[in-house]
Amino acid sequence: MASVITSIGNFLVLCLLCLSICQPFSSSKPDVLSEGSSLSVGEPEDVLSSPDGTFSAGFFPVGENAYCFAVWFSEPSYKNNNKAVVWMANRDQPVNGRYSKLTLLKTGNLILTDAGRITVWSTGTDSLSLTRLQLNDFGNLVLINSENVVLWQSFDSPTDTLLTDQPLTRYTKLVSSRSQINSSSGFYKLFFDNDNILRLLYESIEISSVYWPDPLLVSWDAGRSTYNNSKIAILDSLGNFSSSDDFTFMSADYGTKMQRRLKIDYDGNVRLYSRKNRGERWVVSWQAFSDPCMIHGICGANSLCNYVPSMGRKCSCIPGYKLRNQTDWSSGCVPEFDISCTKHESTFLQISSVGLYGYEYGIFSNYTLAECKNLCLQLCNCKGFQFSYVPSSGNFKCYPKTLLLNGYREQSLSGDLYLRLPQSFLLSKPNSLVEFSLNCSVQETKQLDRTYTQSTVKQSVKFILWFACGLGGFEVICILLVWCLLIRTQRNSGAEMGGYLLAATGFRRFSFAELHKATKRFSEEIGRGAGGIVYKGVLCDARVAAIKRLKEANQGEAEFLAEVNTIGRLNHMHLIEMWGYCTEGKHRLLVYEYLENGSLKENLSSNMLDWEKRFGIALGTAKGLAYLHEECLEWVLHCDVKPQNILLDSNHQPKIADFGMSKLLKRGEINNSSVSKIRGTRGYMAPEWVSNRPITSKVDVYSYGIVVLEMLTGKNPTTKFRELNATGETEHGKLVTWVRDKVNEAPEMETRLEKVVDASARGEYNVEKMKILLEVALKCVEEDKDERPDMSQVVKTLLPHENDH
Repeated sequence: MASVITSIGNFLVLCLLCLSICQPFSSSKPDVLSEGSSLSVGEPEDVLSSPDGTFSAGFFPVGENAYCFAVWFSEPSYKNNNKAVVWMANRDQPVNGRYSKLTLLKTGNLILTDAGRITVWSTGTDSLSLTRLQLNDFGNLVLINSENVVLWQSFDSPTDTLLTDQPLTRYTKLVSSRSQINSSSGFYKLFFDNDNILRLLYESIEISSVYWPDPLLVSWDAGRSTYNNSKIAILDSLGNFSSSDDFTFMSADYGTKMQRRLKIDYDGNVRLYSRKNRGERWVVSWQAFSDPCMIHGICGANSLCNYVPSMGRKCSCIPGYKLRNQTDWSSGCVPEFDISCTKHESTFLQISSVGLYGYEYGIFSNYTLAECKNLCLQLCNCKGFQFSYVPSSGNFKCYPKTLLLNGYREQSLSGDLYLRLPQSFLLSKPNSLVEFSLNCSVQETKQLDRTYTQSTVKQSVKFILWFACGLGGFEVICILLVWCLLIRTQRNSGAEMGGYLLAATGFRRFSFAELHKATKRFSEEIGRGAGGIVYKGVLCDARVAAIKRLKEANQGEAEFLAEVNTIGRLNHMHLIEMWGYCTEGKHRLLVYEYLENGSLKENLSSNMLDWEKRFGIALGTAKGLAYLHEECLEWVLHCDVKPQNILLDSNHQPKIADFGMSKLLKRGEINNSSVSKIRGTRGYMAPEWVSNRPITSKVDVYSYGIVVLEMLTGKNPTTKFRELNATGETEHGKLVTWVRDKVNEAPEMETRLEKVVDASARGEYNVEKMKILLEVALKCVEEDKDERPDMSQVVKTLLPHENDH
């Protein structure tokens, strides 16, 4: 028996030796890749660096177990720890997280292989002399031979970004990503057109249209010249951009040498980003559009775009239409009715102050409204018409529309849209006359099209198997060992392929082992609540995270994943960002960004907030709740708004935490029995929870009001207030009662504020701002929920006073 064990041991040593011999050779120099060398996706240190360390090149994660070979700024942004990617080789065909390599062949060709099997990208170069790949200080990845002749360079094939001194030419173009979380090619392009003009193009599967410069202007009115044949544009180091068609701009920080990148973003806008020092936050120093609704295709077909500077862009379906894809506004809206060409069955619905660019049957001047209606009714494909007064000609124009695209609302527009709808539809659905609620645009990455046919036995294992068969006396043992190794490898590979093929959620699914290691065995607790304990951790990519370990529950994995995927798609500057999750057995964990200034509760307790910061926190929190209640495709009730769940970033901007896991509902399900269970924290809970009344978004409004009162007074709502009255007796009351009594006692507002405002807070306060804040808070904590404002009304009340001093 001992001899058998010794023989097995010797065999395993031989196997390990063979495997080590078969390992690919990797370059020892991080700054140069030489012939015959590779960079492997599985080796984090396989990264090329520019000589000054500004740029890095290597495998960049773009989804779960999906990677692109990319170039990025080495130092991430301080605020969100994101690395700015400036170039990708295989953005539309990510590779697997195992066995994928970038290899410089001895023929001079640079190739990217997926899982060691499929070549997904190559430079197509050939050289008789020695070649090498290196990354220079400009961010240009260059393949050169021994005579320093450039065989290929990344500057000649940009993706969505132009770097300093990188030319945009007739042979190159910038193409946006598909969404904020999907790096594949999107719908927007910046390129030189055939008339030598630098243009922006929206190009989807079905339609395309140029939207910049303004297509209503001829080239010279747009400040462009067609009289050139060079077709070149370039951004210099001082922030000046100049194009051969006479278009130029200077960045807001022109004259200072900074890190800069000009990018066509997924929303179709071109922005120049700048930062002075490594690791600082990127700021927008120029953009092509200040009004995003002027960008074509931004909200999809049969929809309207509305832009409010303080709230951002919002989209809505035209009445009678519904959203095609619940996660992607660019898919547009589809009719809820059967389209009929019969003239007498159609009628028109007027929508004021609406503009739609393009796709007219024709333009008809001096038409009356009745004539325009009759014209549209005669056309089977007429979806409606725009009827506008033209001041320059002094008459009305009729624009029958065959497609309803590029729609936007603007109060200054003199034209109206007359939407063609079946009479029977309007009679059966009178509510269709009311515009849909404006929803936020949430993009979702697509599943990769490609699948793998896995080999049953890997080549290295075959070699080991045949070698083992040559050893007399151990054939059976060798076969069993190799067979076990194969089964294990195929299982692991299959699991990883499944995650890789999804590449879709936009945030990671972590293993419990990863998070256990990241938190150092859950050793550093930074918060806890009824739902679980929060720990500080450092992820494998060096990002600092807040990892919440939920208490064990009976919730199934499918239900948890559905909920967590919805929350992961919510995106607002005043909501904490979710980076991922874990679900293994009974383990349920959520991974969030870490905010260094902690919770509002901690800052109030330590008197670290002056009055400007407190007002800003109140406004930011209101914006975040308004987004959850009124702007998203899912209706999210927080149900536990309190200072512990409002976190502060480095600039003391608030971010709401613990939203979504409380309750996700479709709109209109306010009487759903699943919210009948009492939720929240004592002192912040609305009266509806204990009075068996319907639960609506007004429960969050009440809690918000309590939080604002706590910021104003510095008093905890869970404690009782004891004061001597005129007769010397002790009175007891809640925070709301105490504030109302103080307000009623004083005739003047300044006197009221003196009685209520926290005396220990730092700095003098603006009386008008504190007055508005107090009034808003008291309205929010009305006993009757119908007397409380919506969160959007709160934002509208506070917003005009944001910059008061």
